[in-house]
Order: sequence, then C-alpha cells, then structure tokens
Amino acid sequence: MKSLVLTCALCAIATGFSQADETAAPAPMAVPAGAYTLDKAHASLLFRVNHLGFSNFTARFTRFEVRLQFDPANPAAAHVDASIDPRSLDIDNAPAGFLDTLRGAQWLDTEKFPEMTFRSTHVEATGLKKLRVTGDLTLHGLTHPVTLDVTYNGGYAGHPMDPHARIGFSAHGSFKRSDFGIAFGIPPAGTIMGVSDAVQVIIESEFNGPAWAGAPAAQH
Repeated sequence: MKSLVLTCALCAIATGFSQADETAAPAPMAVPAGAYTLDKAHASLLFRVNHLGFSNFTARFTRFEVRLQFDPANPAAAHVDASIDPRSLDIDNAPAGFLDTLRGAQWLDTEKFPEMTFRSTHVEATGLKKLRVTGDLTLHGLTHPVTLDVTYNGGYAGHPMDPHARIGFSAHGSFKRSDFGIAFGIPPAGTIMGVSDAVQVIIESEFNGPAWAGAPAAQH
C-alpha cells in the first residue's frame, strides 16, 4: 500500500528544466543524458495513513531500487523503473509483533507478494522545475496507474569530489489501498474509526549518473 513510493525514481526526469520564470518554456540543464541509478544513502521512501483521525501514521520501506534513463533535452521521453521489497517495511517504536501483522495476510501479505514495482508510462512538465509522472504501480498482485508530483531540486555534471553527474528530486502522491485489494480496517462510511483508505507517498532521492567529462586526469 505504500510502495509507490518507489516510484521515486521518476523524479529524476525533472532534470530537464531551467530556473527561469515559472511561465517560461523548459530549457535543458547542463546535466548529461544517460543512465542514472539511485544513491541509496540519500534516498527515502515514506508513506502515511490517517489513524482514527488522530494522526498521520508514518512508515517507510528501507530496500528499494530505481533505474532511470533520461535525456535533459527531452524529459518527456524519460523512463523510470522501480522495485520495492515490502518485507523491508519499518516504523518507529513498533510494538511487539506489529510489523509481522503489517507484513501479514490482512495487509501487505509479503509472503505471497514479495515485490512491488512502479514503471513510468507518461511524463509532463507542469511548471518551473515541476513534473507530473504517471506510471503503473503493482502492489498486492494488482496493477493500477498512480501519479506523482515531482520537484527537481538541482543537479550538476560532476565535481572534483564527486566525479559523476548527480541530480536530486522530491516527489509526493497518493492512491487508495482498496484499489489494490488491501481494505482491512478502512473506516465505515461517515466515520474515522479505522485506518484511511488514502495512502500518501513521500519520496526524497538523489541519483548518480554518467562520469564527469571534466574530471581531472589521474596523477601518476
């Protein structure tokens, strides 16, 4: 119910936008085209569900992979392919047995469905450094489209201390867990006594790209 996350990777396509006026046409950034991979040390995949109307319960997945192909001159042609291990679900201060319950048959059923995936199908620019990325999310054995709103946070072609391209993104979106066959605990109509059907997804990510062409030659 939360994987969407993954979807994170899609974020990377936003790198094709300049820092001009919000109404200006997108312009290519000085970032190379090619394959980009997730920097796991600088990435997080969170989800939130409303609990009894009292709080937005927050959890995370700690194991996920994202692969991105994109050209900054043509961000709409970008492709993101993400996979998430639902068994990596984690929360703060989990009571004894609680994580096993969430991984069990009433919720994620990770023994039967050990992988979640997100594959982008459409990308569009919505403003300065803003993208909307739609893709197919497969969760709990079912596949439905999910849309993420993405912000490009910056990037460079390389740096003397980091001799490859790097780009960073933030993304968020939502979906209904009932669409994916996870309906346990949804509040009866007209009440908040349960766990919301709506799942909010929050993604922070950085990606490593092609080697920096301007890297200084090795000294011998």
